[in-house]
Amino acid sequence: MAKGLKKMQSSLKLVDCIIEVHDARIPLSGRNPLFQETLGLKPHLLVLNKMDLADLTEQQKIMQHLEGEGLKNVIFTNCVKDENVKQIIPMVTELIGRSHRYHRKENLEYCIMVIGVPNVGKSSLINSLRRQHLRKGKATRVGGEPGITRAVMSKIQVSERPLMFLLDTPGVLAPRIESVETGLKLALCGTVLDHLVGEETMADYLLYTLNKHQRFGYVQHYGLGSACDNVERVLKSVAVKLGKTQKVKVLTGTGNVNVIQPNYPAAARDFLQTFRRGLLGSVMLDLDVLRGHPPAETLP
Repeated sequence: MAKGLKKMQSSLKLVDCIIEVHDARIPLSGRNPLFQETLGLKPHLLVLNKMDLADLTEQQKIMQHLEGEGLKNVIFTNCVKDENVKQIIPMVTELIGRSHRYHRKENLEYCIMVIGVPNVGKSSLINSLRRQHLRKGKATRVGGEPGITRAVMSKIQVSERPLMFLLDTPGVLAPRIESVETGLKLALCGTVLDHLVGEETMADYLLYTLNKHQRFGYVQHYGLGSACDNVERVLKSVAVKLGKTQKVKVLTGTGNVNVIQPNYPAAARDFLQTFRRGLLGSVMLDLDVLRGHPPAETLP
């Protein structure tokens, strides 16, 4: 992580503006605070991507909350469908125009660094900008799990007028996540590999969150009778519905007996993937923060 930040810092003299990409489902938590410290006073635009997966009923409150943190330049996007992406280059051009381009005034091209935690859509944003402004295809690999972009890349052109290049960077998580709940939110959004947290643990937190926010799309999607707060019961129903069962040998007094059991890990995996694809409905994972009840439990 420190190596990634050092590389970014060493490229700063070539950069006119920083675009930070984050997941719109967690607009108020999980961002890496070291970005602001390490990357200094360059003009800064926050792009909250995957807006199609986020419940933005309280978007105005989110904007006010971010403004209170000093983030006045914010755009919500869906880079897969190019929603709101056309707003980015005009805003970046305006931000650069209002700033001092130290050591770069004679340079006619603009260079933008794209940063963020893993798997929030940085590469998707670059590809979307190229589609919008150059009518060209993919320049960077895109993946549904963290770690696809592994190195600070060479410049990628995204616009002709103004002439603008972007530097894609690997996702960098904060060295210390502020709370257990923030860590689980980041995990649900796919910024860390599932097996590092545990798929059944994440499924339990997802079920708790959906029920707390009265998002009962999972009941209809999986054909359950009603909402339920027992994750084992829900995963059992998911496993049976999907045919995710396994034979297990059980030793009894009369010898070995084959028993069919639900495959809980497979069911948890499907529950998580279904949520991430938006098939359980849009969700705002930061409602607790927005309503003034931040998670209190801090990680050691």
